[in-house]
Amino acid sequence: MSVAVRSPGTRVEAVVGEIRDRIAARHLVPGVRIPSVRAFADTMGVSKSTVVEAYERLAAEGAVVARPGSGFYVAGKTRPLSLQAMGSQLDRIVDPLWITRQAQQAGADQLKPGAGWLPDSWMPHEAIRRGLRRVALADLAEMTNYDRPLGYEPLRRQIARKVGEKGVGTEPDQIVLVESATQALDLVCRFLLQPGDIVLVDDPCYFNFLALLRAQRVTVVGVPITPEGPDLRALATLLEQHRPRFYLTNAALQNPTGASLAPNVAHRVLKLCEAHDTLIVEDEIFGDLEPDAAPRLAGFDGLERVIQIGSFSKTLSAAARCGWIALRADWVEPLVDLKLALSLGNGHITAALVHALISEGAYRRHLAETRRRLASAMVQASAELRACGLEPWAQPRGGFFLWMRLPDGRNGAEVARRALARGMVLAPGTSFSLSEAWNGYMRFNVAHCIDPRIRPILRETLR
Repeated sequence: MSVAVRSPGTRVEAVVGEIRDRIAARHLVPGVRIPSVRAFADTMGVSKSTVVEAYERLAAEGAVVARPGSGFYVAGKTRPLSLQAMGSQLDRIVDPLWITRQAQQAGADQLKPGAGWLPDSWMPHEAIRRGLRRVALADLAEMTNYDRPLGYEPLRRQIARKVGEKGVGTEPDQIVLVESATQALDLVCRFLLQPGDIVLVDDPCYFNFLALLRAQRVTVVGVPITPEGPDLRALATLLEQHRPRFYLTNAALQNPTGASLAPNVAHRVLKLCEAHDTLIVEDEIFGDLEPDAAPRLAGFDGLERVIQIGSFSKTLSAAARCGWIALRADWVEPLVDLKLALSLGNGHITAALVHALISEGAYRRHLAETRRRLASAMVQASAELRACGLEPWAQPRGGFFLWMRLPDGRNGAEVARRALARGMVLAPGTSFSLSEAWNGYMRFNVAHCIDPRIRPILRETLR
């Protein structure tokens, strides 16, 4: 790395900033010796006197301390974790959590074609009200006590049946309930990973995968994705080079591209990962929105080397947080021990509500209607976006995501910035990728894109 600057003051500030960033990201922790003056001068492409001046500034502000004859060391206590500092130093608009922050903060009048959830008007409000009334009539002890360690057994039976319909044979006692798919992934990461491990993800992938894995202090490596799944040649090379702990992916309706795994690709992925002793974590969160089920890695594997996670946040309610983990039987007890150490359990009332909606058939009816509406919205949104000059990367089997290439090599982050000024939240491609390869792409949610106000604003933004 070389600092392309002219004035000595700017060079000093660059060195100071680099050390601060490393401390914020916990690459340098209290008591650890920072790089020697000579070594860091070579790293930064500056003179030794520039590094000495920078280190003296850091010492004056209390960030480091000098030990005569030994060097400089990080001072003070460990600072709060900064996910922004741990990632690439890009414009704040394209960091992994930008889309979530903007979409959740958006007012009712703001347009959200970049959001990762269905419009509120599409959700089963009356069914949820009926379910809440049914839960309220339950035994009082169930309203106030901790749930069982694995979670609400009637719901675990339903989930085991539900995943079984997609070819994943499992027992209710291999299902662990948690608060959300995000908590499920966090728990699995804590269960499997150590700081410094390597994890493979799709490139592009769901942006929160990147933020969550950074928080685990692991190295994240991207696997290029195709409309039928990961690029098998690239996957084989990366497995050989890195020997990762696990590969995190979506088999169905991948976020953000909408791609689904082809059967021949699924078999090859399993073989490659097995040959390199790499586990697979399969995110199933959008699987219920498929018109016809694509192959599941967990189904082919029988949960031997694959852990499957999911939730009802995207299909039922983001307010009623309820997720699950399906895994091999001998891993259940130690995972539950970890779950109890972190949270003492999960929300029984929410689990009972989800069970009520599934058992009375409301969830099945809601899914059927949602798939029908999404199919119509996919056709309409595709036409509207094409009319604005965007081109689809692939045609999804279902779900609500379209991965679109911007016209004329436009930069997605800049387009998103201009759109936000016009009251519209977009999802730029750089938020989903570890590389620069997807700068010219955006994720669109077809359920939000059918709003007639979006097309003229998007046209004006692109102009």
